[in-house]
Amino acid sequence: MDTGERYFGDYAVESVAGRGGSATVYRAHHLSTPDRPVALKVLDDHHRDPAHLTRLRREFDFARRAAGPHVVTMYECGPDWLAMQYVAGGTVTVLTSRTDRLLALAQIAGALDRAHALGIVHCDVKPTNILVCEDFWDGGAVLTDFGIARAVTDQTDHRPAHVEASLPYVAPEVLRGQPPSPASDEYALACTVVELLTGAPPFTATTSMALVSAHLNRRVPQYSHRIEWIPRAFDSILAKAMAKTPELRYQSCSEFLALVARAIR
Repeated sequence: MDTGERYFGDYAVESVAGRGGSATVYRAHHLSTPDRPVALKVLDDHHRDPAHLTRLRREFDFARRAAGPHVVTMYECGPDWLAMQYVAGGTVTVLTSRTDRLLALAQIAGALDRAHALGIVHCDVKPTNILVCEDFWDGGAVLTDFGIARAVTDQTDHRPAHVEASLPYVAPEVLRGQPPSPASDEYALACTVVELLTGAPPFTATTSMALVSAHLNRRVPQYSHRIEWIPRAFDSILAKAMAKTPELRYQSCSEFLALVARAIR
């Protein structure tokens, strides 16, 4: 069937915008507003089991609760699909200037702080979950994919059997089986900052086990020794944001980003 002939609720599919592990995201529109594109996330046929349906609903609920100018706007939740804001500019990696990337990161830090104040931990902060509007200076950056987000009040009873987040960005305490916290999002944001400023996350490895070991045991890299424009102050700021013990990190993501921006401008 041609994608233009597919409908989910009152939404008509226009084209495929992206594919993930369990769902396809389409560019679509509501039948009453054909000129306003929306993103339609639809679970694949073989992922419409209770676990994935629950995760989809949680994604909708958490993003709605954390609503703000730099959080993806949710419109409607169907039986196996979500209708949300269509962000046309791509991921944050399309921004070419350091200034723009730092601005985008500061906006996401603010969005995370707002979510944390509401008792929500995103749990999957990484470059691919940060989208930018086509006119970046008008719409800025948008935090997406609350699919594995958690409520702080639920953490004591939640012990996942495996790590759901992306390994290059996972905080040590989460790898040890502890519940994720706002400090865990800060650690992931710090890894994202490093990747967007230097081209690679702080720790890389050829196997998952080696990457886990790096987060748990290796010292935070020092970049001022290898990248000319990075000052020594950045190393100490990063070391605190990526402290192995979450209590030693900054009190907020915005505090961390403000220090980074001040250090490298």
